[in-house]
Amino acid sequence: MAQHEAVEKESKKERLEARLTPEQKKHIEHAASIKGTSVSDFVVLSADDAAVRTIHEHENLKLNESARAVFVNALLEAPAPGRRLAAAAKRYKQRARL
Repeated sequence: MAQHEAVEKESKKERLEARLTPEQKKHIEHAASIKGTSVSDFVVLSADDAAVRTIHEHENLKLNESARAVFVNALLEAPAPGRRLAAAAKRYKQRARL
């Protein structure tokens, strides 16, 4: 099922209005005709795609900043190596000398 068909089948309960310049309207109409959709469906699908992308980019940025803080904190406040890690490091150093 094409995206524009999915939009038409969904129950529409909200309305959104926008003022456009004549050039913007011409571009949107041309793009809608290229896609084979109505202007309304083209605008709704394009705006929804842009909204989902914006939300995704924002959430990833927040997660990346959060992960970066955890990583830096782990480096700055790293615990002392445990007994098993110290033993493994000692074995590695001995083997590396050979």
